[in-house]
Amino acid sequence: MTGETDLKTILHSLSPHLHKDVYVFCTIADGHYGDYAEAKPIASFQEPEGLTLVLSQDCADAHGLSYGGLFRCISLQVHSSLESVGLTAVVAGKLAAYEISANMIAGYYHDHLFVPDARAIEALDLLNNLHNL
Repeated sequence: MTGETDLKTILHSLSPHLHKDVYVFCTIADGHYGDYAEAKPIASFQEPEGLTLVLSQDCADAHGLSYGGLFRCISLQVHSSLESVGLTAVVAGKLAAYEISANMIAGYYHDHLFVPDARAIEALDLLNNLHNL
């Protein structure tokens, strides 16, 4: 299954889901993929400066990892193709118009965005109305 590519169909099919956990982004200088696997990160990315981990605040605290902001994850709940064009721009643009940051991560089946915890409900409401575009 390759996912939907038509942007209008994707936007009409969106069913954003706000996860209950609070997430943080941590960086491990000189870290490598697989480090801190016991902290159960939901995503990681290897950069020249170090390893970035996305994990629940509870797991970060339990493992003594430092972080900055607190985020909530909104999964878009539509199987968009990794080759579809425009979804990230529409979502980020809508949230940017309300000065809400959005950190996007694409999984194979769904797109997930991390928004500031304090603005998560507002972001969810805005995303629930994207099908009206």
